[in-house]
Amino acid sequence: MTYQAYRYLWTFLLVSTGALGWPAQTRAESLRDSLRAAYESNPELDAERARLRAIDEQVPQARSGYRPTIVGEATVQRTNTESDPQALGDGSLTSTQFQLNLSQPIFRGFRTTNAVNRAEALVRSGRENLRRIESTILLNAATAYMDIIRDKAILRLRERNVSVLSQELEAAKARSAVREVTLTDVSQARSRRARAVSEADVAKANLRISRANFRQVVGHAPAALGAPPLRVANLPRSLNDALSIADRESPEIVSALYQEQAQRFAVDEVWGELLPSVNLEASYNHETNPSRFLDKTDTASITGRLTVPLYRGGSVHSRVRQAKHTHVGTLQDIEKVRTETEARVTAAWSRLVAARAQLSSARIEVEAARTALEGVREEEKVGQRTLLDVLNAEQEYLDAQVSRVITRRDLIVASYALLATIGRLTAEWIDEIKIVYDPEEHYEETRNSWIGVTITHPYVEPESDYEIADHPALIEAPSNGFDSLPSVFGLFKQTYK
Repeated sequence: MTYQAYRYLWTFLLVSTGALGWPAQTRAESLRDSLRAAYESNPELDAERARLRAIDEQVPQARSGYRPTIVGEATVQRTNTESDPQALGDGSLTSTQFQLNLSQPIFRGFRTTNAVNRAEALVRSGRENLRRIESTILLNAATAYMDIIRDKAILRLRERNVSVLSQELEAAKARSAVREVTLTDVSQARSRRARAVSEADVAKANLRISRANFRQVVGHAPAALGAPPLRVANLPRSLNDALSIADRESPEIVSALYQEQAQRFAVDEVWGELLPSVNLEASYNHETNPSRFLDKTDTASITGRLTVPLYRGGSVHSRVRQAKHTHVGTLQDIEKVRTETEARVTAAWSRLVAARAQLSSARIEVEAARTALEGVREEEKVGQRTLLDVLNAEQEYLDAQVSRVITRRDLIVASYALLATIGRLTAEWIDEIKIVYDPEEHYEETRNSWIGVTITHPYVEPESDYEIADHPALIEAPSNGFDSLPSVFGLFKQTYK
């Protein structure tokens, strides 16, 4: 059958399978697809989002200083009095009392204002920490993706090398039979093939490890992965640009700035304990049968209370000094984080520049090694080279190809590492992510909350292949009887959705 006939046959088979409805080949998973999957399903990222929502709750806790405190109290008392000789008040008496107390802070030495400002600064610092974790997860996903691309390419090269060396070994055996080569040449070919088989086995193991790492970070097993382009968008053009961007957008630096701001408000918050405070207090008291001569009494009062701290043993002054020292420490932390970030950016930029230069050299090396291998093979045919020369040339060509594959991987990973270091490897940068987690949503939901113990968050739906409560290592805690209380007490139970 001619080559043209083969082409017609294959075309007919492809059309036929399509007409019969056989599934077509699925689209290869791109690098950005993997980044999107890691962003949406990585448990470490979901855990950090939950921690940030917990930090959000510090704001309503601080704002509670603006709000009143209302306490109700009810008592039932039964007394029995006997005296000798008998008195007028002898006998049994049952009295009930209901009391309602309200306390409204008017002025607390600016402690509430500073507490709210401190809590909001901590929330913004937590958001930056979430952004840092997000960049780390996306970088890990990109690294795991490129590790699989690298290991698959290396495995193909290793297996092809085994096939080539197997052919060389069979050819050497045949030539040895007719005394064209010696047994030494056959042994050398056998040795190189054994080495190639060993390297292929190592490549298979490395690919399995990379697949496991990919599943851990991205959340699903890798399927068909497509090699991404070498050029990565949004990279700075120079080291100075990278340092400038990092100084403005690095999550570590911005988080340290908010930590310093929070500690500054903490100093003022403690200082407020030395200032006067003003409270408005109101109470209402209703009592039935307070004595044998009264059926009921009703008492209502409104009190304005001014409290001036004169001396409290020096503890507050010590805490003010302590807060100031802590604030000085956060100022030094800013400088420390800035120098560390500058060093990381410089290192990431240097690795990127080195990878670009290495890739250019690797391309030249591969082309030169391929040309040299072809020349050595031709020279070996006319007796100017030995079989060992051919084996060495094949090994050099293989090493050059493997080096180029590794360098391509290092170049892309270095690009993403630089983006992560300067603070630009975020969800907004990935076009395929349609739902980006918005921390402002939960913050606005809870900031002015006055009451309620239910937490709701529609974005994160925990999924598991097994029930956590059924895990054999989990020891069930003894019941405290709380769940057996009447349903009316369910108001005091925390509910999770």
